[in-house]
Amino acid sequence: MQSQNFMLVEDPLSLERIRSVLIRLEDTIIFSLIERAQFAHNPRIYQRGVFQELKDLGFNGSWLEWFLKETETFHAKARRYTSPDEYPFTSDLPKPVLPPLSFPEILYPNNINASPSILSFYTRAIVPRITRRATLALSTLKRANGIVGDEEFEDDGNYGSAATIDVEVVQAISKRVHYGKFVSESKFIENPAAFIPHIQKPNRQALEDLITKPEVERKLLLRLQKKAATYAQDIGLDTEILPNGSPKLNDTAKIDVDGVVDLYESYIIPLTKEVEVEYLLHRLDGLMDDEIVKLAKGTAST
Repeated sequence: MQSQNFMLVEDPLSLERIRSVLIRLEDTIIFSLIERAQFAHNPRIYQRGVFQELKDLGFNGSWLEWFLKETETFHAKARRYTSPDEYPFTSDLPKPVLPPLSFPEILYPNNINASPSILSFYTRAIVPRITRRATLALSTLKRANGIVGDEEFEDDGNYGSAATIDVEVVQAISKRVHYGKFVSESKFIENPAAFIPHIQKPNRQALEDLITKPEVERKLLLRLQKKAATYAQDIGLDTEILPNGSPKLNDTAKIDVDGVVDLYESYIIPLTKEVEVEYLLHRLDGLMDDEIVKLAKGTAST
């Protein structure tokens, strides 16, 4: 998964460096979604209390939540979540086995974690859409083998494979969304005076306007559509290329390209903005009045 090496990077708040990470995360998310799209929906793995095997282990969450817990427990021991750009979906994780790294102070202290919202929209809105083709193909195959009714739909039994990919997808989306904090911090320290009045007298819309660039978002969605259209199929010498440089989609496309774009447009971008604004609203927490005045004048290093 894409990240920065915070022990070596000279300026982790450089907007150009942040954009580079976000663009590479697009590839990670698209390729992971393509892998997930080859399996059926398998809604059982997102329902809590369905697997007796997990209940016997004393776990009452969903199959995916159990996968996340087991994966993140191991990663926590390897100090993954001490990095400023990593946010777990699981609470009460064990402490790292290794001593912590001395990361530079990059972000202002905060407790913002959008992981529950990410897991919710991913399992409820994204998975059913991107797995639709595999689900329909499964039902056709089952009917051909005499399986009809409720048993013919949605479930191919690949719970482990599906959940393994789900973990990769939601962790990548989480990193993408929480990178909004880096964007907010970068823009805040560039011009604190523009933000401080709207933080002191909380004005979410004014803060959102300060960090939103519609043209950047438009280009992002166009780039995403082009990438998804390209990655969604096998490119051959006879593949027709459209005037915009994208390959012409055919019936063998590996994923719903519009679904990938909608993931960003309807979920990732709006949630990132919420994280960015929430971060800014807490950017002055614990500061004295004179410290805020110095910030506004650009004479403080906080």
